[in-house]
Amino acid sequence: MSSVTEVNTTEYEADYDVVIVGAGFSGLYQLHRLRDELGLSVKLIEKADDVGGTWYWNQYPGAQCDSESHIYCYSFNEDILEEWQWSERYPSQPEVLEYLRFVTDRLDLRENIEFDTAVTGASFDETGSQWTISTDDGSEISSQFFVTAVGCLSEPWVPDFNKRDSFEGESYHTGRWPHDGVEFTDKRIAVIGTGASGIQVIPEVAKEDIEHLTVFQRTPNYAVPARDRPLDDGDWSEIQDNYDRILRNAHESGFGMPFETAYPTAEDLSMEEVREILEPRWQEGGFRFMLTFEDLIINPETNEKVSEFVREQIRETVDDSEMAEKLVPKGHYYATKRPPLHTNYYQTFNEDQVSLVDVTETPIERMITSGIQTTDAIHEFDMIIYATGFDAMTGTLLNMDIQGRNGLTLEEKWEDGPQTYLGLSAHGFPNMFTVTGPQSPSVLSNMPVSIEQHVEWISDAIGHFVDNDISAVEPRKEAEEAWTAHNTEVAEQTLYPTADSWYMNENIEDKPTVFTPYIGGVDVYHQTIQEVAEKEYEGFDLTESITDLDPRGDRPALSVMEGD
Repeated sequence: MSSVTEVNTTEYEADYDVVIVGAGFSGLYQLHRLRDELGLSVKLIEKADDVGGTWYWNQYPGAQCDSESHIYCYSFNEDILEEWQWSERYPSQPEVLEYLRFVTDRLDLRENIEFDTAVTGASFDETGSQWTISTDDGSEISSQFFVTAVGCLSEPWVPDFNKRDSFEGESYHTGRWPHDGVEFTDKRIAVIGTGASGIQVIPEVAKEDIEHLTVFQRTPNYAVPARDRPLDDGDWSEIQDNYDRILRNAHESGFGMPFETAYPTAEDLSMEEVREILEPRWQEGGFRFMLTFEDLIINPETNEKVSEFVREQIRETVDDSEMAEKLVPKGHYYATKRPPLHTNYYQTFNEDQVSLVDVTETPIERMITSGIQTTDAIHEFDMIIYATGFDAMTGTLLNMDIQGRNGLTLEEKWEDGPQTYLGLSAHGFPNMFTVTGPQSPSVLSNMPVSIEQHVEWISDAIGHFVDNDISAVEPRKEAEEAWTAHNTEVAEQTLYPTADSWYMNENIEDKPTVFTPYIGGVDVYHQTIQEVAEKEYEGFDLTESITDLDPRGDRPALSVMEGD
């Protein structure tokens, strides 16, 4: 049960019931639920000039979703499901962005979104039980509830290379790609990074009429072929005929995907038997391969056999045996770092105009005016592309200068790693909710499934609190401590903590080493948060206002805020 306290409060009339930050998948649905289904006054703030979140910013060549298109979508609106038809198995960035624009216009959401506006601060006023949100245009707005929908991979990160700004050529980060495109013709190009973004952009750059492409790799990755293809009318008709079942299975699965594991374990199988099982899934491509064995992420013997199969595929694909060995991962288990999908990534290294620098053998010493100096050579370039990832999970949240009770900042609270209750809220920060925040399944799932679960839970909770004159809601410290401990305990039962990954914050030197998402399963997680709600928001302290004022008051016409 929750704890309910009655207090006399000084009633301040807030500008809105809810302010949302972010107009990606999360923020758009959150706006729709609060505005159209609950009738609340809402303001959404977005720093870009359009919707899309991560699909607005990541416009680099080859940017593509790694969830299959028919499940990388909203499931809440049958009309949208019927009207929108995806063109390929894995949608590319332009198509996902167009889909989000379509949904935005279909639901008439733009009138409530303030574009070209960045949140610079948010602080909680205990006297009035409301949030004040500051923006980069010098404005302030207030709301009873504050919802962050800023995405898990939205704060680009570049390592602090020595003399990084000395390079005089063109420099780009895949997460902030120019929307008017980049010209590659006849240029010497460096790509730093071989994570998911690098694995997508490298083959696309190599296809251009370039002089040369040099890839700087620190950690080789296990990448599985996507096997992308167009979806014709027959494919789409079959999907539509089975959509209810497909989406239900996705929401009831561990990873938010409607694909069943084929075998419980590979532990007792010979390598030859494992190859026979994995080969059809390799040819099928995508995350169906990862879900072949049920114990992949908990059993080192199963994982090593799957890992070895992928290594064999890399060696068979790359012609130069020395280069192949550099591309073969050896220091971590498959899928304990984000497991990218690829289209001709390894084949790219068979091209004469592509070379590979292993920075574990010859580290980057400094950037110079003409390029990059390693311990054994000077490499001259016209362009450097940083595919170096993000300050994942917490970066954007911490950069917004969020202050809770008694001036406590979120950065101070999370100095030793995120501490949340259910990945939804944090002790010391009343009336604040985070969509797909740290310690929720988020990046370990098909994101729209986790987003819908969070948005619907948050919306139902806010509706309940407003209808029952609850002025403030905050998770108890002991509930937060228990969930944080549970998140760590579940992670330690898996192989994830054995890898130096951004799941563990290891990509950024000064971040605490903790496993940040929740790996207990989308299905188990959803059941857990539903039970909390059914038990009258167990683990939360609720403050009930006893003023006679309408908790909604006179509010301005509906509106919304920076994204997935």
